Amino acid sequence: KPYEFDIGWTYIRGLEMLGLAKVRKTPPKLALGAVRVADGQTLEALIANRYEVMAHYAAGLKQTVVDELDKLKAQGAHNSQRWTEMRLAKRWLHRDDDQIPHVVKPQMAQAIAQSPALAKLVAMREELRQMWTRTNVSAEQLVAELQAWCKRAEESGVAALQEFSLKLRAAHA
Repeated sequence: KPYEFDIGWTYIRGLEMLGLAKVRKTPPKLALGAVRVADGQTLEALIANRYEVMAHYAAGLKQTVVDELDKLKAQGAHNSQRWTEMRLAKRWLHRDDDQIPHVVKPQMAQAIAQSPALAKLVAMREELRQMWTRTNVSAEQLVAELQAWCKRAEESGVAALQEFSLKLRAAHA
């Protein structure tokens, strides 16, 4: 996180600047290039940078919830039950299902059911997550699934999904 400070990393970087240490492993950075058809390099980048990819996806998910809240506010429903559910969705929806408290899950399900865009985003997120958890499938099959996923995302009509798909297709290893 940008506001966190790690004293150990500061020491390591300081020693590296003095030539007394060498950093051997750092987290991978997602490299973006020209938008092209998803291929093996895109799949490798997706798998190697899955945490960063899902963080970008979560940002799009949150933006969609904010857009839904703005629509509700424009309709004058900012103190309604739906408003409360969308506020909860904004707080919890970007997390994995097992990290969401059980008392919040019914309200989250209501918020998702009331918004087709959110329902589509949640379903597509699970499909994307399944791509790197399935180890019994060949790389060619995964590339074909990734291409199909990107095509469905771009045809979904959800702006956050369309932008994410373009960004994903621009990624390379």
